[in-house]
Amino acid sequence: MGAVRRAADRPGSVRHEQPAAAAERADGEFPIGPLAREAGVSSRTIRYYEEIGLLKTARRYAGGRRVFQQDALERLRFIARLKRLGFTLGEISELSEVFELNRSTAAMLTVLDGKLGQHGAAIDEQIRELSRRREDITAYRRHIGRRLQGLPMGKRAAAPP
Repeated sequence: MGAVRRAADRPGSVRHEQPAAAAERADGEFPIGPLAREAGVSSRTIRYYEEIGLLKTARRYAGGRRVFQQDALERLRFIARLKRLGFTLGEISELSEVFELNRSTAAMLTVLDGKLGQHGAAIDEQIRELSRRREDITAYRRHIGRRLQGLPMGKRAAAPP
């Protein structure tokens, strides 16, 4: 029995699949699903950010379907970057408030720069603490090694893997 080929599978036919980036409509709007895919987050995350005020409320069509503008994608990418840098959603919300109150990118960037400095200092302290902890571990292992050396051969256990 021969296999039935769909029109899109026939030689010379063109598939009409859209890549994620092309999911944006001609009027610059994104339905929530394509926006989520493009931003690398879930639709639930977008709804949550909208609920807590990190993302402007979407325009809705009949039936409650959300659509977002291009700036929502840029905003989601900004939020993701700040989260990767260690910012909490509360800190990100503070930056949004600074921008909304002053309508000034310069004011928001000044606050952001200060917060980045604070995060950098906190990371430096964590690195120092980890270095101290590593030194403590190394010293304790030397201590354990000396104790093991002092045990008679018959009392030594096999080293763990």
